[in-house]
Order: sequence, then structure tokens, then C-alpha cells
Amino acid sequence: MKTERSEPAPDAGERAMLEGWLDYHRDTLAWKCAGLDDAQLRTASVPPSEFSLLGLVRHMAEVERGWFRQVLVNDDPGSIYCTAEDPDGEFHVTDKDTWDEAYATWQQEIAVARRNAARFGLDDLSEGASRSSGTSFNLRWIYTHMIEEYARHNGHADLVRERIDGATGD
Repeated sequence: MKTERSEPAPDAGERAMLEGWLDYHRDTLAWKCAGLDDAQLRTASVPPSEFSLLGLVRHMAEVERGWFRQVLVNDDPGSIYCTAEDPDGEFHVTDKDTWDEAYATWQQEIAVARRNAARFGLDDLSEGASRSSGTSFNLRWIYTHMIEEYARHNGHADLVRERIDGATGD
């Protein structure tokens, strides 16, 4: 698992800057999970909430799939953890759910995201659209949204990790 993080160069071009910050935030989430066992990763933040680091990694796998497959290239392989009966299934972890599976799935979705994004320019519109609004998005918007999504959830991950073992850090 990669836990080294590096910020993009301050003089990077726009695409390198966006991709660099997205990777930085992906690496931050992995870092927040590093060194914990499956039981710790399944620990709910503040019961009765089921929010856990393992659930968050599973959520981000779903988010990567949603934006870089379903919206960007109009490929809908279906949800990974969510169902019609359990639309928040990624957060409903059980004792059978493991870090190894969640991490591998998340990394697979990131790899697909990178391959799909490489086919587009920043101004190119997605081939698919939002299910809720029917809107298409350019790649720049998707990158910016994904940075925001990870940054927000990394703040949550900070609090969960501190609750588990007291570890803090940016």
C-alpha cells in the first residue's frame, strides 16, 4: 500500500496539477488507513453511525466508478457494494469484509479511472451523464469534484483515525 504523498509542483500545468492533487488525496486516504487491522478499520466513528475507514474506502471505490466509468465513458458495470435494497451498502461493513478486498477494489477503480481519463482533454465532455440531472461534465469538472470529494472525506478519516488510536496528522 502506498502511503507516501507528494504535492504537485507549484508550477505544474493545469492537468498535472489536477491529477497531482487527486493522487495526493487518494494517497492521504490510504495513509489514514495504514497500520490498522481489519477490526480497527471496521470501527464505527461514533455509534450509532456506521461510518468507518473501511466503509469510506469502499465508498471511494464506488465514487471512482461512478464518475470515471458511468459518467465519463458511459460504462455502467453496476455498483460494487450498493444495491437497490441497500443503496448505502458500502458503509454497511460486516466481520467478513476485509481491508485486502476493499483496498484491491479501490485501487482497481483508480487504475480504470486513470485509463479512462487519459482518453479525454480537460475540456472534453463526458460520454455519459449524471443519473440525477442528466448533465454531462467536462473532465476538469470531474477532477475538481473528485479532489473536493476526497478532501472532505479525508477530514472525516482524520477524526475516525484519531478516535481509533489517537493518530493525527494532515
